Amino acid sequence: MKVAIIAANGGMFDAYKVFNIATAAVATDAEVGIFFTFEGLNLIHKEGHKNLPMPPGTEHFQEGFKKANVPPIDQLVSMASEMGVKMIACQMTMDVMSLEKEHFIEGIDVGGAVTFLTFAKDADVTLTF
Repeated sequence: MKVAIIAANGGMFDAYKVFNIATAAVATDAEVGIFFTFEGLNLIHKEGHKNLPMPPGTEHFQEGFKKANVPPIDQLVSMASEMGVKMIACQMTMDVMSLEKEHFIEGIDVGGAVTFLTFAKDADVTLTF
């Protein structure tokens, strides 16, 4: 199976959705690729993924995550990387936001929409968060 994910949003809940699906899929031997664009780049930013915003009024989820032993986002990012999830940072968005590859976690690729489309063209599952 092949799973292609577009991460265009950069909040805490978005990160959990993206990395939960990605790590679950790769754990079942799927090939997984994530294209991070616009605010989604926060999810792989060296510092940004450690301080993702929660929607107002949802602070109680933090305690629920702890009680349920849900790994923090930085751990999920590391797990995804170690498990071989292909992570592509959008070059156009990086240019618009004046970001360089060095701003992001180790092991990512930088590419444009064509790079992601080449990966996703024969995906069994395509998701956008």
